Amino acid sequence: MEMLDQTATAEITGGMAIVEGLLANGVDTLFGLPGAQMYPFFDALQQRASRIRTIGARHEQACGYMAFGYARSTGRPGVFSVVPGPGVLNTTAALCTALGCNAPVLCITGQIPSTFLGKGRGHLHELPDQLATLRSLTKWSSRIERVEDAPAVVNEAFERMLSGRPGPVAIEMAWDVMASRAPVQRSAGAVLPEPSAVDLAQVEAAAELLENARRPMIMTGSGAQHASDVVRRLAELLGAPVAAFRGGRGIVAEDHPLGISSATAHRLWPEIDVVVGIGSRLEMPYMRWTGMMKLIDQPEPAPHLIRIDIDPEEMQRLRPHVGVLGDAKVATLALFETLSRRQGGKPSASELSSRQATIAMAKVETRTAIEAIQPQMAYLDVIREVLPRDGIFVGEVSQIGFTSYFGYPVYAPRTYISEGYQGTLGFGFPTALGVKVAHPKRPVVSITGDGGFMFAVQELATAAQESIGLVTILFNNAAYGNVLRDQRTGFGNRVIGATLENPDFMQLAKAFGIEGHRVNSPKALRPVLAGALGTKKPVLIEVSVPQGSEASPWSFIHPK
Repeated sequence: MEMLDQTATAEITGGMAIVEGLLANGVDTLFGLPGAQMYPFFDALQQRASRIRTIGARHEQACGYMAFGYARSTGRPGVFSVVPGPGVLNTTAALCTALGCNAPVLCITGQIPSTFLGKGRGHLHELPDQLATLRSLTKWSSRIERVEDAPAVVNEAFERMLSGRPGPVAIEMAWDVMASRAPVQRSAGAVLPEPSAVDLAQVEAAAELLENARRPMIMTGSGAQHASDVVRRLAELLGAPVAAFRGGRGIVAEDHPLGISSATAHRLWPEIDVVVGIGSRLEMPYMRWTGMMKLIDQPEPAPHLIRIDIDPEEMQRLRPHVGVLGDAKVATLALFETLSRRQGGKPSASELSSRQATIAMAKVETRTAIEAIQPQMAYLDVIREVLPRDGIFVGEVSQIGFTSYFGYPVYAPRTYISEGYQGTLGFGFPTALGVKVAHPKRPVVSITGDGGFMFAVQELATAAQESIGLVTILFNNAAYGNVLRDQRTGFGNRVIGATLENPDFMQLAKAFGIEGHRVNSPKALRPVLAGALGTKKPVLIEVSVPQGSEASPWSFIHPK
Protein backbone atom coordinates (compact mmCIF):
# COMPACT_ATOMS: atom_id res chain seq x y z
CA MET A 1 0.00 0.00 0.00
CA GLU A 2 1.32 3.44 -0.98
CA MET A 3 1.83 5.86 1.89
CA LEU A 4 2.58 9.55 1.58
CA ASP A 5 5.08 10.65 4.23
CA GLN A 6 3.81 13.25 6.67
CA THR A 7 6.73 15.62 6.13
CA ALA A 8 8.74 14.72 3.01
CA THR A 9 8.05 13.81 -0.59
CA ALA A 10 6.98 10.39 -1.81
CA GLU A 11 6.78 8.93 -5.30
CA ILE A 12 3.10 8.22 -5.97
CA THR A 13 0.71 8.05 -8.91
CA GLY A 14 -1.33 10.96 -10.14
CA GLY A 15 -4.44 9.17 -8.92
CA MET A 16 -3.00 8.84 -5.41
CA ALA A 17 -1.89 12.48 -5.44
CA ILE A 18 -5.51 13.56 -6.02
CA VAL A 19 -6.80 11.26 -3.28
CA GLU A 20 -4.24 12.61 -0.83
CA GLY A 21 -5.37 16.11 -1.76
CA LEU A 22 -8.96 15.16 -0.95
CA LEU A 23 -7.94 13.75 2.41
CA ALA A 24 -5.96 16.89 3.20
CA ASN A 25 -9.18 18.84 2.67
CA GLY A 26 -11.24 16.66 4.99
CA VAL A 27 -13.14 14.60 2.42
CA ASP A 28 -14.44 11.33 3.88
CA THR A 29 -17.02 10.33 1.23
CA LEU A 30 -16.93 10.13 -2.56
CA PHE A 31 -19.60 9.04 -5.02
CA GLY A 32 -18.19 7.41 -8.10
CA LEU A 33 -18.43 5.12 -11.08
CA PRO A 34 -15.02 3.79 -12.21
CA GLY A 35 -13.83 3.28 -15.76
CA ALA A 36 -10.66 2.87 -17.78
CA GLN A 37 -9.34 6.43 -17.59
CA MET A 38 -9.99 6.51 -13.83
CA TYR A 39 -8.43 3.20 -12.78
CA PRO A 40 -5.39 4.73 -11.01
CA PHE A 41 -7.65 7.10 -9.09
CA PHE A 42 -10.09 4.40 -7.97
CA ASP A 43 -7.18 2.12 -7.10
CA ALA A 44 -5.90 4.89 -4.82
CA LEU A 45 -9.37 5.21 -3.29
CA GLN A 46 -9.34 1.50 -2.56
CA GLN A 47 -6.00 1.86 -0.81
CA ARG A 48 -7.41 4.69 1.30
CA ALA A 49 -10.73 2.93 2.00
CA SER A 50 -10.22 3.21 5.77
CA ARG A 51 -10.27 7.01 5.48
CA ILE A 52 -12.59 7.77 2.59
CA ARG A 53 -15.74 5.85 1.74
CA THR A 54 -16.56 5.37 -1.94
CA ILE A 55 -20.24 4.95 -2.78
CA GLY A 56 -20.85 3.34 -6.16
CA ALA A 57 -23.80 4.02 -8.46
CA ARG A 58 -25.49 2.56 -11.53
CA HIS A 59 -25.46 5.77 -13.57
CA GLU A 60 -23.13 8.76 -13.63
CA GLN A 61 -25.96 11.25 -13.17
CA ALA A 62 -26.73 9.61 -9.84
CA CYS A 63 -23.11 10.14 -8.75
CA GLY A 64 -23.48 13.86 -9.42
CA TYR A 65 -26.83 14.15 -7.68
CA MET A 66 -25.72 12.14 -4.65
CA ALA A 67 -22.79 14.55 -4.27
CA PHE A 68 -25.25 17.43 -4.65
CA GLY A 69 -27.47 16.00 -1.90
CA TYR A 70 -24.47 15.52 0.37
CA ALA A 71 -23.37 19.12 -0.18
CA ARG A 72 -26.84 20.69 -0.01
CA SER A 73 -27.71 19.06 3.29
CA THR A 74 -24.38 19.66 5.04
CA GLY A 75 -22.84 22.78 3.51
CA ARG A 76 -19.66 20.75 3.06
CA PRO A 77 -18.21 19.73 -0.32
CA GLY A 78 -19.84 16.83 -2.09
CA VAL A 79 -17.34 14.97 -4.27
CA PHE A 80 -17.96 12.65 -7.22
CA SER A 81 -15.85 11.01 -9.89
CA VAL A 82 -16.75 9.62 -13.32
CA VAL A 83 -14.99 8.86 -16.57
CA PRO A 84 -14.47 11.68 -19.08
CA GLY A 85 -16.59 12.31 -22.15
CA PRO A 86 -19.98 10.60 -21.89
CA GLY A 87 -19.48 10.01 -18.17
CA VAL A 88 -19.03 13.73 -17.52
CA LEU A 89 -21.87 14.63 -19.88
CA ASN A 90 -24.18 12.34 -17.94
CA THR A 91 -23.51 14.43 -14.82
CA THR A 92 -24.05 17.87 -16.30
CA ALA A 93 -27.66 18.08 -15.08
CA ALA A 94 -26.35 17.67 -11.54
CA LEU A 95 -23.64 20.26 -12.11
CA CYS A 96 -26.26 22.70 -13.44
CA THR A 97 -28.40 22.06 -10.38
CA ALA A 98 -25.42 22.61 -8.07
CA LEU A 99 -24.60 25.85 -9.87
CA GLY A 100 -28.19 27.04 -9.55
CA CYS A 101 -28.34 26.12 -5.86
CA ASN A 102 -24.85 27.39 -4.95
CA ALA A 103 -23.88 23.92 -3.73
CA PRO A 104 -20.17 23.10 -3.27
CA VAL A 105 -19.73 20.07 -5.53
CA LEU A 106 -16.42 18.79 -6.90
CA CYS A 107 -16.30 16.72 -10.09
CA ILE A 108 -13.12 14.68 -10.60
CA THR A 109 -12.66 13.20 -14.04
CA GLY A 110 -10.05 11.94 -16.45
CA GLN A 111 -8.96 12.79 -19.97
CA ILE A 112 -7.67 11.06 -23.05
CA PRO A 113 -3.86 10.48 -23.09
CA SER A 114 -2.02 13.79 -23.06
CA THR A 115 -0.36 13.23 -26.43
CA PHE A 116 -3.81 13.03 -28.06
CA LEU A 117 -5.22 16.22 -26.51
CA GLY A 118 -6.41 18.64 -29.16
CA LYS A 119 -5.68 16.24 -32.02
CA GLY A 120 -9.27 15.18 -32.73
CA ARG A 121 -8.26 11.59 -33.44
CA GLY A 122 -11.32 10.12 -31.76
CA HIS A 123 -9.70 8.53 -28.73
CA LEU A 124 -11.99 6.73 -26.28
CA HIS A 125 -14.36 9.21 -24.58
CA GLU A 126 -12.82 12.20 -26.36
CA LEU A 127 -14.80 15.45 -26.40
CA PRO A 128 -13.90 18.42 -28.61
CA ASP A 129 -12.99 20.44 -25.51
CA GLN A 130 -14.08 18.86 -22.24
CA LEU A 131 -12.50 21.57 -20.12
CA ALA A 132 -14.39 24.30 -21.97
CA THR A 133 -17.61 22.35 -21.50
CA LEU A 134 -17.00 22.03 -17.77
CA ARG A 135 -16.10 25.69 -17.44
CA SER A 136 -19.48 26.65 -18.88
CA LEU A 137 -21.24 24.73 -16.09
CA THR A 138 -19.07 25.42 -13.04
CA LYS A 139 -17.49 28.26 -11.08
CA TRP A 140 -14.04 27.04 -12.07
CA SER A 141 -12.46 24.04 -13.80
CA SER A 142 -8.85 23.09 -14.41
CA ARG A 143 -6.58 20.33 -15.70
CA ILE A 144 -3.80 18.84 -13.57
CA GLU A 145 -0.96 18.71 -16.07
CA ARG A 146 1.65 16.97 -13.88
CA VAL A 147 1.49 14.58 -10.92
CA GLU A 148 3.48 17.09 -8.84
CA ASP A 149 0.83 19.77 -9.42
CA ALA A 150 -2.02 17.75 -7.93
CA PRO A 151 -1.92 19.08 -4.33
CA ALA A 152 -1.95 22.71 -5.43
CA VAL A 153 -4.72 22.23 -8.01
CA VAL A 154 -6.89 20.24 -5.60
CA ASN A 155 -6.45 22.96 -2.98
CA GLU A 156 -7.37 25.63 -5.51
CA ALA A 157 -10.50 23.65 -6.37
CA PHE A 158 -11.57 23.78 -2.72
CA GLU A 159 -10.73 27.47 -2.45
CA ARG A 160 -12.76 28.31 -5.55
CA MET A 161 -15.64 26.05 -4.55
CA LEU A 162 -16.04 27.45 -1.03
CA SER A 163 -14.96 31.10 -1.34
CA GLY A 164 -17.49 33.82 -2.00
CA ARG A 165 -20.64 32.42 -3.55
CA PRO A 166 -20.24 28.61 -3.26
CA GLY A 167 -20.67 26.45 -6.32
CA PRO A 168 -19.45 23.45 -8.31
CA VAL A 169 -15.93 23.06 -9.65
CA ALA A 170 -14.18 20.37 -11.67
CA ILE A 171 -10.69 18.99 -12.18
CA GLU A 172 -9.43 16.62 -14.85
CA MET A 173 -6.21 14.65 -15.37
CA ALA A 174 -5.06 12.86 -18.50
CA TRP A 175 -5.12 9.06 -18.50
CA ASP A 176 -1.32 8.67 -18.74
CA VAL A 177 -0.59 11.33 -16.12
CA MET A 178 -2.96 9.68 -13.66
CA ALA A 179 -1.09 6.39 -14.03
CA SER A 180 2.41 7.86 -13.93
CA ARG A 181 4.47 8.35 -10.79
CA ALA A 182 6.43 11.33 -9.50
CA PRO A 183 7.70 12.72 -6.20
CA VAL A 184 4.91 14.69 -4.50
CA GLN A 185 5.35 16.94 -1.48
CA ARG A 186 2.65 16.46 1.13
CA SER A 187 0.45 19.53 1.37
CA ALA A 188 -1.93 20.88 3.96
CA GLY A 189 -5.48 21.53 2.82
CA ALA A 190 -6.82 24.74 1.35
CA VAL A 191 -6.88 27.82 3.57
CA LEU A 192 -10.07 29.81 3.05
CA PRO A 193 -10.05 33.56 3.57
CA GLU A 194 -12.01 34.98 6.48
CA PRO A 195 -15.20 36.83 5.48
CA SER A 196 -14.43 40.43 4.59
CA ALA A 197 -15.62 43.21 6.83
CA VAL A 198 -18.74 44.93 5.58
CA ASP A 199 -18.97 48.57 4.59
CA LEU A 200 -20.48 50.26 7.64
CA ALA A 201 -21.85 53.09 5.51
CA GLN A 202 -23.93 50.53 3.60
CA VAL A 203 -25.11 49.04 6.89
CA GLU A 204 -26.09 52.46 8.24
CA ALA A 205 -28.05 53.19 5.07
CA ALA A 206 -29.92 49.90 5.41
CA ALA A 207 -30.61 50.61 9.07
CA GLU A 208 -32.04 54.01 8.22
CA LEU A 209 -34.49 52.46 5.76
CA LEU A 210 -35.58 49.88 8.32
CA GLU A 211 -35.86 52.47 11.07
CA ASN A 212 -38.58 54.19 9.08
CA ALA A 213 -40.32 50.99 7.94
CA ARG A 214 -43.82 50.14 9.11
CA ARG A 215 -44.20 46.71 7.49
CA PRO A 216 -40.75 45.18 6.79
CA MET A 217 -40.24 41.65 5.49
CA ILE A 218 -37.13 39.47 5.33
CA MET A 219 -36.62 37.03 2.48
CA THR A 220 -33.87 34.43 2.74
CA GLY A 221 -32.09 32.22 0.23
CA SER A 222 -29.44 29.52 0.16
CA GLY A 223 -26.76 32.07 1.02
CA ALA A 224 -28.27 32.53 4.49
CA GLN A 225 -28.40 28.88 5.54
CA HIS A 226 -25.51 29.35 7.95
CA ALA A 227 -26.93 32.57 9.41
CA SER A 228 -30.09 31.20 11.01
CA ASP A 229 -29.54 32.55 14.52
CA VAL A 230 -28.72 36.12 13.53
CA VAL A 231 -31.53 36.27 10.94
CA ARG A 232 -33.99 35.24 13.65
CA ARG A 233 -32.62 37.90 16.00
CA LEU A 234 -32.98 40.57 13.31
CA ALA A 235 -36.53 39.44 12.59
CA GLU A 236 -37.47 39.57 16.26
CA LEU A 237 -35.95 43.03 16.63
CA LEU A 238 -37.99 44.31 13.69
CA GLY A 239 -41.10 42.20 14.18
CA ALA A 240 -40.57 41.25 10.52
CA PRO A 241 -41.87 38.02 8.95
CA VAL A 242 -39.25 35.79 7.34
CA ALA A 243 -40.10 33.99 4.10
CA ALA A 244 -38.31 31.90 1.51
CA PHE A 245 -39.28 30.24 -1.73
CA ARG A 246 -37.08 27.10 -1.72
CA GLY A 247 -33.42 27.34 -0.79
CA GLY A 248 -33.79 29.57 2.25
CA ARG A 249 -36.56 27.68 3.98
CA GLY A 250 -36.15 26.74 7.64
CA ILE A 251 -33.68 29.53 8.42
CA VAL A 252 -36.43 30.76 10.72
CA ALA A 253 -38.71 27.88 11.69
CA GLU A 254 -42.13 28.21 10.10
CA ASP A 255 -43.85 27.48 13.41
CA HIS A 256 -42.07 30.51 14.90
CA PRO A 257 -44.47 33.51 15.03
CA LEU A 258 -42.34 35.26 12.40
CA GLY A 259 -41.63 32.25 10.17
CA ILE A 260 -43.97 32.20 7.18
CA SER A 261 -44.49 30.30 3.94
CA SER A 262 -44.20 31.85 0.50
CA ALA A 263 -48.00 31.83 0.22
CA THR A 264 -48.34 33.81 3.43
CA ALA A 265 -45.65 36.19 2.21
CA HIS A 266 -47.72 36.94 -0.88
CA ARG A 267 -50.78 37.59 1.27
CA LEU A 268 -48.79 40.15 3.28
CA TRP A 269 -46.99 41.65 0.27
CA PRO A 270 -49.34 44.56 -0.55
CA GLU A 271 -48.57 46.20 2.80
CA ILE A 272 -44.80 45.63 2.80
CA ASP A 273 -42.72 48.80 2.57
CA VAL A 274 -39.16 47.43 3.02
CA VAL A 275 -37.82 44.05 1.89
CA VAL A 276 -34.52 42.69 3.23
CA GLY A 277 -33.17 40.00 0.90
CA ILE A 278 -30.46 37.92 2.58
CA GLY A 279 -28.46 35.53 0.40
CA SER A 280 -31.36 35.32 -2.05
CA ARG A 281 -31.95 36.03 -5.75
CA LEU A 282 -35.45 37.14 -4.69
CA GLU A 283 -37.04 35.08 -7.44
CA MET A 284 -40.31 34.88 -5.56
CA PRO A 285 -41.39 38.54 -5.48
CA TYR A 286 -39.49 39.86 -8.48
CA MET A 287 -39.97 37.03 -10.98
CA ARG A 288 -43.11 35.14 -9.91
CA TRP A 289 -45.60 37.60 -8.46
CA THR A 290 -47.93 39.55 -10.75
CA GLY A 291 -46.51 42.78 -12.07
CA MET A 292 -42.96 41.75 -11.18
CA MET A 293 -42.07 39.35 -14.01
CA LYS A 294 -39.34 41.52 -15.49
CA LEU A 295 -35.70 42.32 -14.94
CA ILE A 296 -35.33 45.07 -12.36
CA ASP A 297 -32.29 47.14 -13.34
CA GLN A 298 -33.31 50.17 -11.32
CA PRO A 299 -34.84 50.28 -7.83
CA GLU A 300 -38.58 50.81 -7.82
CA PRO A 301 -40.35 53.24 -5.47
CA ALA A 302 -41.86 50.64 -3.14
CA PRO A 303 -41.27 48.41 -1.44
CA HIS A 304 -37.76 49.60 -0.74
CA LEU A 305 -35.24 46.83 -1.29
CA ILE A 306 -32.21 46.06 0.86
CA ARG A 307 -29.95 43.28 -0.36
CA ILE A 308 -27.33 41.43 1.68
CA ASP A 309 -25.26 39.24 -0.62
CA ILE A 310 -21.70 37.99 -0.94
CA ASP A 311 -21.74 38.19 -4.75
CA PRO A 312 -21.20 41.73 -6.13
CA GLU A 313 -22.76 40.72 -9.45
CA GLU A 314 -26.07 40.13 -7.68
CA MET A 315 -26.28 43.83 -6.91
CA GLN A 316 -26.33 44.48 -10.67
CA ARG A 317 -28.70 41.66 -11.62
CA LEU A 318 -31.35 43.06 -9.28
CA ARG A 319 -30.42 46.52 -8.10
CA PRO A 320 -31.46 47.39 -4.56
CA HIS A 321 -32.04 50.73 -2.94
CA VAL A 322 -29.32 49.73 -0.49
CA GLY A 323 -26.85 46.93 -1.06
CA VAL A 324 -24.71 45.45 1.72
CA LEU A 325 -21.95 43.36 0.22
CA GLY A 326 -20.71 40.54 2.41
CA ASP A 327 -21.23 37.16 4.01
CA ALA A 328 -24.84 36.78 5.16
CA LYS A 329 -23.96 36.02 8.78
CA VAL A 330 -21.40 38.81 9.13
CA ALA A 331 -23.50 41.44 7.35
CA THR A 332 -26.78 40.55 9.05
CA LEU A 333 -25.09 40.68 12.46
CA ALA A 334 -23.69 44.12 11.61
CA LEU A 335 -27.17 45.30 10.62
CA PHE A 336 -28.70 43.86 13.80
CA GLU A 337 -26.09 45.55 16.00
CA THR A 338 -26.46 48.87 14.18
CA LEU A 339 -30.24 48.87 14.56
CA SER A 340 -29.94 47.85 18.20
CA ARG A 341 -27.84 50.88 19.09
CA ARG A 342 -29.70 53.43 16.95
CA GLN A 343 -32.22 55.45 18.91
CA GLY A 344 -35.11 54.65 16.59
CA GLY A 345 -33.89 51.23 15.49
CA LYS A 346 -36.36 49.17 17.48
CA PRO A 347 -40.14 49.39 16.96
CA SER A 348 -42.28 50.10 19.99
CA ALA A 349 -43.99 47.29 21.87
CA SER A 350 -47.33 48.27 20.36
CA GLU A 351 -45.88 48.27 16.84
CA LEU A 352 -44.36 44.82 17.39
CA SER A 353 -47.65 43.51 18.75
CA SER A 354 -49.55 44.89 15.75
CA ARG A 355 -47.10 43.38 13.28
CA GLN A 356 -47.24 39.96 14.92
CA ALA A 357 -51.03 40.01 15.01
CA THR A 358 -51.14 40.78 11.28
CA ILE A 359 -48.70 37.96 10.56
CA ALA A 360 -50.61 35.48 12.68
CA MET A 361 -53.89 36.28 10.93
CA ALA A 362 -52.24 35.94 7.51
CA LYS A 363 -50.85 32.52 8.46
CA VAL A 364 -54.29 31.28 9.49
CA GLU A 365 -55.93 32.65 6.34
CA THR A 366 -53.24 31.08 4.15
CA ARG A 367 -53.64 27.70 5.79
CA THR A 368 -57.38 27.82 5.13
CA ALA A 369 -56.78 28.70 1.48
CA ILE A 370 -54.19 26.01 0.75
CA GLU A 371 -56.45 23.31 2.20
CA ALA A 372 -58.03 23.25 -1.27
CA ILE A 373 -54.88 21.69 -2.77
CA GLN A 374 -55.84 18.06 -2.33
CA PRO A 375 -54.89 15.32 -1.96
CA GLN A 376 -51.36 16.76 -1.75
CA MET A 377 -51.92 18.77 1.42
CA ALA A 378 -53.35 15.80 3.30
CA TYR A 379 -50.30 13.71 2.44
CA LEU A 380 -47.88 16.52 3.31
CA ASP A 381 -49.60 16.94 6.67
CA VAL A 382 -48.99 13.27 7.43
CA ILE A 383 -45.33 13.47 6.41
CA ARG A 384 -44.80 16.60 8.52
CA GLU A 385 -46.54 14.96 11.50
CA VAL A 386 -44.44 11.78 11.32
CA LEU A 387 -41.06 13.24 10.33
CA PRO A 388 -39.12 14.69 13.31
CA ARG A 389 -38.22 18.38 13.36
CA ASP A 390 -34.69 17.61 12.24
CA GLY A 391 -35.79 15.03 9.67
CA ILE A 392 -34.87 15.92 6.10
CA PHE A 393 -37.44 16.26 3.31
CA VAL A 394 -36.15 15.94 -0.26
CA GLY A 395 -38.54 17.17 -2.92
CA GLU A 396 -39.08 16.43 -6.59
CA VAL A 397 -40.53 18.14 -9.66
CA SER A 398 -43.98 16.69 -9.10
CA GLN A 399 -47.45 17.65 -7.89
CA ILE A 400 -46.56 16.82 -4.30
CA GLY A 401 -43.20 18.57 -4.66
CA PHE A 402 -44.70 21.79 -6.04
CA THR A 403 -47.26 21.85 -3.26
CA SER A 404 -44.52 21.37 -0.69
CA TYR A 405 -43.04 24.77 -1.69
CA PHE A 406 -45.74 26.40 0.43
CA GLY A 407 -47.64 23.52 2.05
CA TYR A 408 -44.92 21.68 3.96
CA PRO A 409 -43.68 23.58 7.04
CA VAL A 410 -39.90 23.62 7.47
CA TYR A 411 -38.39 23.99 10.93
CA ALA A 412 -34.60 24.02 10.52
CA PRO A 413 -31.96 25.00 7.94
CA ARG A 414 -30.93 22.37 5.40
CA THR A 415 -33.90 20.13 6.15
CA TYR A 416 -35.75 20.98 2.93
CA ILE A 417 -33.79 20.02 -0.19
CA SER A 418 -35.15 21.33 -3.48
CA GLU A 419 -34.14 21.40 -7.12
CA GLY A 420 -33.61 25.16 -7.39
CA TYR A 421 -34.30 27.11 -10.54
CA GLN A 422 -33.02 24.37 -12.87
CA GLY A 423 -36.17 22.40 -12.03
CA THR A 424 -34.56 19.13 -13.08
CA LEU A 425 -37.09 16.32 -13.24
CA GLY A 426 -35.73 13.17 -11.61
CA PHE A 427 -33.21 14.90 -9.35
CA GLY A 428 -34.97 13.91 -6.12
CA PHE A 429 -34.34 10.20 -5.53
CA PRO A 430 -30.57 10.18 -6.24
CA THR A 431 -30.16 13.47 -4.36
CA ALA A 432 -31.92 11.95 -1.35
CA LEU A 433 -29.53 8.99 -1.41
CA GLY A 434 -26.64 11.42 -1.01
CA VAL A 435 -28.49 13.23 1.78
CA LYS A 436 -28.99 9.98 3.67
CA VAL A 437 -25.34 8.98 3.22
CA ALA A 438 -24.41 12.33 4.78
CA HIS A 439 -26.91 11.87 7.65
CA PRO A 440 -27.11 8.14 8.40
CA LYS A 441 -28.67 8.69 11.84
CA ARG A 442 -31.33 11.20 10.80
CA PRO A 443 -34.63 10.32 9.10
CA VAL A 444 -34.62 11.28 5.43
CA VAL A 445 -37.74 11.12 3.24
CA SER A 446 -37.67 11.40 -0.54
CA ILE A 447 -40.99 12.31 -2.16
CA THR A 448 -41.24 11.71 -5.87
CA GLY A 449 -43.63 11.21 -8.74
CA ASP A 450 -43.69 8.16 -10.96
CA GLY A 451 -42.28 10.11 -13.89
CA GLY A 452 -39.28 11.55 -12.06
CA PHE A 453 -38.62 8.36 -10.11
CA MET A 454 -38.02 6.39 -13.30
CA PHE A 455 -35.15 8.71 -14.23
CA ALA A 456 -33.00 7.03 -11.57
CA VAL A 457 -34.94 3.89 -10.67
CA GLN A 458 -31.80 1.81 -11.15
CA GLU A 459 -30.37 3.41 -8.01
CA LEU A 460 -32.62 1.15 -5.96
CA ALA A 461 -29.74 -1.27 -6.53
CA THR A 462 -27.32 1.27 -5.03
CA ALA A 463 -29.59 1.81 -2.01
CA ALA A 464 -29.73 -1.95 -1.41
CA GLN A 465 -26.05 -2.63 -2.01
CA GLU A 466 -24.81 0.27 0.13
CA SER A 467 -27.52 -0.16 2.82
CA ILE A 468 -28.71 3.42 2.45
CA GLY A 469 -31.74 3.62 4.74
CA LEU A 470 -33.72 6.13 2.68
CA VAL A 471 -37.53 6.15 2.78
CA THR A 472 -38.95 6.99 -0.65
CA ILE A 473 -42.61 7.91 -1.07
CA LEU A 474 -43.60 7.44 -4.70
CA PHE A 475 -46.80 9.21 -5.78
CA ASN A 476 -48.03 7.24 -8.79
CA ASN A 477 -50.53 9.13 -10.94
CA ALA A 478 -49.48 7.39 -14.18
CA ALA A 479 -48.59 10.70 -15.78
CA TYR A 480 -46.29 13.65 -16.04
CA GLY A 481 -48.91 15.51 -14.04
CA ASN A 482 -48.09 19.09 -14.96
CA VAL A 483 -47.74 18.31 -18.65
CA LEU A 484 -51.02 16.40 -18.69
CA ARG A 485 -52.89 19.25 -16.97
CA ASP A 486 -51.42 21.87 -19.29
CA GLN A 487 -52.22 19.87 -22.42
CA ARG A 488 -55.79 19.33 -21.26
CA THR A 489 -56.47 22.91 -20.21
CA GLY A 490 -54.31 24.94 -22.57
CA PHE A 491 -54.07 22.85 -25.74
CA GLY A 492 -57.56 21.55 -26.39
CA ASN A 493 -57.02 18.25 -24.56
CA ARG A 494 -54.50 17.17 -27.21
CA VAL A 495 -52.49 14.86 -24.98
CA ILE A 496 -49.13 13.60 -26.18
CA GLY A 497 -46.33 11.94 -24.23
CA ALA A 498 -47.89 12.81 -20.87
CA THR A 499 -49.54 9.56 -19.76
CA LEU A 500 -47.43 6.67 -18.50
CA GLU A 501 -47.70 2.91 -18.34
CA ASN A 502 -45.66 2.05 -15.28
CA PRO A 503 -44.21 -1.19 -13.99
CA ASP A 504 -45.57 -2.83 -10.87
CA PHE A 505 -43.49 -0.86 -8.39
CA MET A 506 -43.97 -3.39 -5.61
CA GLN A 507 -42.63 -6.17 -7.80
CA LEU A 508 -39.82 -3.87 -8.85
CA ALA A 509 -38.91 -3.15 -5.22
CA LYS A 510 -38.90 -6.88 -4.52
CA ALA A 511 -36.62 -7.51 -7.49
CA PHE A 512 -34.10 -5.02 -6.07
CA GLY A 513 -34.39 -6.48 -2.57
CA ILE A 514 -36.15 -3.38 -1.23
CA GLU A 515 -39.00 -3.42 1.27
CA GLY A 516 -42.13 -2.13 -0.48
CA HIS A 517 -45.58 -0.93 0.62
CA ARG A 518 -48.57 0.34 -1.35
CA VAL A 519 -51.15 2.72 0.18
CA ASN A 520 -53.99 4.76 -1.23
CA SER A 521 -54.85 7.32 1.46
CA PRO A 522 -53.14 9.69 3.91
CA LYS A 523 -54.58 7.66 6.79
CA ALA A 524 -52.99 4.50 5.44
CA LEU A 525 -49.65 6.28 4.87
CA ARG A 526 -49.20 7.36 8.49
CA PRO A 527 -48.44 3.99 10.14
CA VAL A 528 -46.46 2.72 7.17
CA LEU A 529 -44.25 5.82 7.12
CA ALA A 530 -43.77 5.73 10.89
CA GLY A 531 -42.67 2.11 10.67
CA ALA A 532 -40.36 2.77 7.74
CA LEU A 533 -38.57 5.58 9.56
CA GLY A 534 -37.76 3.14 12.33
CA THR A 535 -35.80 0.83 10.05
CA LYS A 536 -32.23 1.16 8.84
CA LYS A 537 -32.88 -0.25 5.38
CA PRO A 538 -34.24 1.39 2.23
CA VAL A 539 -38.02 1.38 1.93
CA LEU A 540 -40.25 2.25 -1.04
CA ILE A 541 -43.81 3.37 -0.32
CA GLU A 542 -46.07 3.70 -3.35
CA VAL A 543 -49.06 6.02 -3.04
CA SER A 544 -51.73 5.34 -5.65
CA VAL A 545 -53.25 8.59 -6.95
CA PRO A 546 -56.01 8.61 -9.60
CA GLN A 547 -54.76 10.25 -12.77
CA GLY A 548 -55.78 13.90 -13.01
CA SER A 549 -57.19 14.02 -9.48
CA GLU A 550 -54.60 16.36 -7.99
CA ALA A 551 -55.57 20.01 -7.60
CA SER A 552 -53.24 22.49 -9.26
CA PRO A 553 -50.86 24.20 -6.82
CA TRP A 554 -49.86 26.89 -9.27
CA SER A 555 -52.15 29.65 -8.01
CA PHE A 556 -49.93 29.73 -4.91
CA ILE A 557 -46.65 29.60 -6.85
CA HIS A 558 -47.55 32.13 -9.56
CA PRO A 559 -50.32 34.02 -7.73
CA LYS A 560 -52.47 36.55 -9.51
